[in-house]
Amino acid sequence: MTDNFDVYLERILEGLPFTVWATVGGIALTVVLSFLSGLALLSRSAWLRVPARLYVEGFRGSSEVVQLFFFAVAVPIFLGIALGSTAEGLLIIGIIVLGLNHGAYGAEIVRGAVASVPRAQVEGAIAMNLSAPQRMWRVILPQAVVEMLPSFNNLFIQLLKGTALLSFIAVPEIFKKADELRAVPAFSQELGIIYTIELLCYLLLAVLITVIMRVLERLAARRIGRRLPARSRRWTIAVSS
Repeated sequence: MTDNFDVYLERILEGLPFTVWATVGGIALTVVLSFLSGLALLSRSAWLRVPARLYVEGFRGSSEVVQLFFFAVAVPIFLGIALGSTAEGLLIIGIIVLGLNHGAYGAEIVRGAVASVPRAQVEGAIAMNLSAPQRMWRVILPQAVVEMLPSFNNLFIQLLKGTALLSFIAVPEIFKKADELRAVPAFSQELGIIYTIELLCYLLLAVLITVIMRVLERLAARRIGRRLPARSRRWTIAVSS
């Protein structure tokens, strides 16, 4: 074991709060934008559907790195503000870009899940004289959410890995901290240890996201009286016990 292991670990963990905040903030914004845009894509009103489609295709079809620099450099110039003058300001920019980018992908997850609810369920809700909001809230969304969660799990893990891109705009997250170590000549012979520590940090965070999402999937399925596949159920019970 290298004598510098504690130095590497301490330096990389200094970036962990930024990575965690970027992930949590990005996930929160992704969920909001996913539902708003996904439901708008299903709207009969072109005033809702067209802007939602433009947003989804615009952010899915452009580079996330370019989006980062656009919001970190171009937007502050246009608005005459200096949001990126501090690490916290750069983190906010990163959260906005992560949320906007992954929210575009999440919108298609929501749209597909809602559209997959059997038509008979909707017709039954209409027969019970439920209003459109009541049908969506009580019948459609509870079933659609169960279908969404596995895809959102993958999307959130992808978002976590995408936080490494924030190093391009100097957010001091764990990849940036590891890269700073790489630049020290005395540490250049131990890059394998440095990047192994970094990989393990991402892996542990990804496992945590998966555990939380599996529990949510189980709870959502129980709410509508649906049983998860046996393998998924055993895995969820094992990690939550």
